[in-house]
Amino acid sequence: MILSEIKKYLMKNKRATLGDLALHFDIDPDAMRDMLNHWIRRGNAMKSDLRAACNATCSRCCNASAMEIYEWIH
Repeated sequence: MILSEIKKYLMKNKRATLGDLALHFDIDPDAMRDMLNHWIRRGNAMKSDLRAACNATCSRCCNASAMEIYEWIH
């Protein structure tokens, strides 16, 4: 099941961007976000959105999936 694979990936890597997860599992970022929300609702993962801290001086800001970081917290 993909949810358990996501769990294993985050437990091993501690944190990952939405883009990295979507690429690793070959899944659309929106679908991956929905699956990650499962773990967030259960209290096992958290999302950090770096866009709030962005001052728009680099070229990476235009890639929203690189700015969403998910972290396993248990």
